[in-house]
Amino acid sequence: MISPATGGPSSGPSPDDLSPGLFSDPHPGASGASGASGASGPSGTPGPSGPSSGPSTGLFSGMFARGEASARVSDVAWLAAMLDVEAALAGAQAGIGLVPAEVPAALAAACRPELYDVAELGREAARTGNPVIPLVAALRERIEPELRRFVHYGATSQDVNDTAAMLIARRALAPVLTDLSACADACARLASEHRDTVMAGRTVLQHAVPITFGLKAAGWLSALDHARTGLARVPLPVQYGGAAGTLSVLGARGHEVPPLLAAELGLAEPVVPWHTDRTPVARLACALGTVAGTLGKTANDVKLLAQTEVAEVAEPTGPGRGTSSAMPHKRNPVGSMSVLACVQRVPGLVASILDGMVQEHERAAGPWQAEWETLGELFRLVGSAASWLREVLEGLTVDVARMRANLGATRGLLMAEQVVVRLGGTPEARRLVDAACDRATGEGTQLREVLLADPGVRLSAEEVDAALDPAGALGSAAVFVDRALAAHENLG
Repeated sequence: MISPATGGPSSGPSPDDLSPGLFSDPHPGASGASGASGASGPSGTPGPSGPSSGPSTGLFSGMFARGEASARVSDVAWLAAMLDVEAALAGAQAGIGLVPAEVPAALAAACRPELYDVAELGREAARTGNPVIPLVAALRERIEPELRRFVHYGATSQDVNDTAAMLIARRALAPVLTDLSACADACARLASEHRDTVMAGRTVLQHAVPITFGLKAAGWLSALDHARTGLARVPLPVQYGGAAGTLSVLGARGHEVPPLLAAELGLAEPVVPWHTDRTPVARLACALGTVAGTLGKTANDVKLLAQTEVAEVAEPTGPGRGTSSAMPHKRNPVGSMSVLACVQRVPGLVASILDGMVQEHERAAGPWQAEWETLGELFRLVGSAASWLREVLEGLTVDVARMRANLGATRGLLMAEQVVVRLGGTPEARRLVDAACDRATGEGTQLREVLLADPGVRLSAEEVDAALDPAGALGSAAVFVDRALAAHENLG
């Protein structure tokens, strides 16, 4: 490979080019000493580069990390959440006299993310098995010696990591739900504006019977509303069970802490600790998977409707958007394509979370740890897909004339079912219409001409024309649109 900078062969990235994060360490065999890099250890101030500022702006992040959710699951966001959990735990315990009253203030002063080096914590985590252990050690160094034993009091690393994960989820859900709501609002507008816009319905990628674009948009709307409601209702509980779920360090008062911790953090209170009951994480992953599938279905429809041969909708335009490196005329559906690229990766991540539910006894070795980056990646991809689809739907152009023209693409065959109905719906009527369709297809003629020329088809020209009118065969389409709009309005 040739390096554009030197003209010589490129050796690829060096290990130093790999960005170490809270859950990654490209140098697992290194000593972890920070002197060489100029950065201090986790208990010191950050080095010249400071802590990671959030999600990487990498080569592919424009597609896969669009929107605000990505920043809310970054390494710095995880660190902030862990520190928030430690501070909230001290506050909850002090409120009922389990730790001295001065502990919360001392810990709050130390629980500032900018005081810690994410990369160094990540290197230490590679040795200890999770980042909470070095973080707690660093926290203790920052408060008075006599108060240090009350840092992380009664907790185990998983308590902090799991509660931080739920806090991360709550924070990342906000922009995802905002974008989903905007997507639904855009669908509602399209459904209302095109309530009576007739188009070809398509089954198995072939013309089926007439529908309205309003009904198609109402279908997107209903699915989005169901998906976002399901995601918003997923409970996000705190975790606090101590070493093995008994909180024995706190004597007989351990059970008093979880409701107070939940109140401090704005999370739910669990019935019991859930160290190896991964239902909360699995429910969240499945809800995100459902959202991803819904976003993908809508994007797929837009992609297909935007094909040159169909051309019934078009994505928003902009300088350079959808261009090709080879073909000047291209207007590729970049938004829909990006949604589909994001959601393509989601099922495997959901499966990883579900597979990790089978855990050992009171603490898992491997399945639990596999959740950490997986959950963040789920939010990153689903958040990006929601942001992309919002842009697509809010700027979607609908070509009503093209929809009308495409209704005639099969020369009346789209209305064959209605002719059968007009003829009484009997097996003989179906046989007659099947033969007429075969003849129209074979001869490349209009179905109307074949029907009028067939003496077995006992319908007048007016009756044939009525049967072949797409606008007269929409059934309850308008009612369904109105019902979807009403249901959406009720969600508020």
